[in-house]
Parts: sequence; structure tokens; C-alpha cells
Amino acid sequence: TYGCHADELLIYLNSIEVETLIINGDFIDFWQFKKTYFPESHLKVIQKIIKMSTSGTKVYYITGNHDDRLRTFSDLSLGNIHLRDKLLLQLNNKKYWIFHGDVFDASIRIAPALAKMGGKGYDLLILFNRWINKIRQRLGKQKMSFSKKLKSSIKKAVKHIGDFEKLAITLAAKQGYDYVICGHIHEPANRKEQTPYGSVHYLNSGDWVESLTSLEYDNETWSV
Repeated sequence: TYGCHADELLIYLNSIEVETLIINGDFIDFWQFKKTYFPESHLKVIQKIIKMSTSGTKVYYITGNHDDRLRTFSDLSLGNIHLRDKLLLQLNNKKYWIFHGDVFDASIRIAPALAKMGGKGYDLLILFNRWINKIRQRLGKQKMSFSKKLKSSIKKAVKHIGDFEKLAITLAAKQGYDYVICGHIHEPANRKEQTPYGSVHYLNSGDWVESLTSLEYDNETWSV
């Protein structure tokens, strides 16, 4: 999509050496896929990930709501690339539950057409935002995010994010997981939460549209 920072993502991928790479959903946006728009920068990202897989990196592609068509092929493995709906891991004697998170989003399950319209509107907003930021930079002003301002100013959006996180954390604790890792809401996070069922470490990878974030696990420590 137009909002993807593919150049920046490629720079990031070239800067890391990893044993495992987990793509946590919405990597290919089938909702807005256009034959007329597939720039070279986007192709280079795909080529880089394939190259990483052939060089020994284990790649897990977890499906999200924008690439839900791929769920027909769940549990498919091609060489070092593994397509999954969710991923259960054990690291340093801790249990991990990793998934995109759209299963918790009632708007997608109840009104998928409306959710797709919202997705298109979001992409246009990001494109307009990028154009405005170019003008702001020329005027010596800082960049700003329209969608982040909207999210923080609309009570329903704030509640939606809060409800999503609370549900993911509570269900993870109830099922005995030590960590839960999600995507979907575009809000990077790394924190420990207490629940009636015990404590859970909640992580969210954010996105490469606005936040330009990922989660890294190194020396038994997580960071955004």
C-alpha cells in the first residue's frame, strides 16, 4: 500500500542478523492489492526476506486480517518459510502465545465490508499525512501523525485499543502463557501486566506505516 515505508524497512532488515524472523500479520494487504501499484522497493523487501530464509533464518509468516486469504494454506512450509495462524514458542522456560490479534476485533467479524472501507480510508490518510509532512519539513517544522492524533482524541479509539490489550493479556494469563505477542492495533508495546490469573508480559510489534517499529529478543531481553 501507499503508506508502507518499504525503503526504511529494507534498511532495518539489512541491519540485523537473526535466527528467527516473525512477520506478525498484515504483511501483504489483499484488501487494497492493485496490479498497477507494486513498486520496486516493496519487491526488494520480499526478496530480502527470501534471501534471509535461504541463508538459514527461520521465517514465520503469521496471517492477519489484511492477508486472511492465506489462512486457506495455514501450516504450509516452504523451505525455511512457515505460514501459520498463530505460533506457540518456549524461550528460556517461558511460554509464548504469538498471533496477529484480529480475532479479538468485533468490527472485522461483524462488519467486514465496513472494516475494509476503514482500511482504505486509513491508507489515504497516511498518504495525505506524508505529503503534509514533506511541506512541514521544508518549513522547518516537526513531523506529525494525523491518525495518532485522531486515535488519542477519539474516546472510542482509545477504548478499542485498551479493550484489545486487556482481552489479549487476560486470555493469555488464563491459558497459562507467560508472554503474549500481538500486532493489529499499530501500537508498539512492551510491558508486564497483573491479572486475576497471574502476571503476563504483553508485547506489540507496532507497524511499518507509522511507528516503524519491531520487537527484538536478544540476551533473554525484549525491546521495541
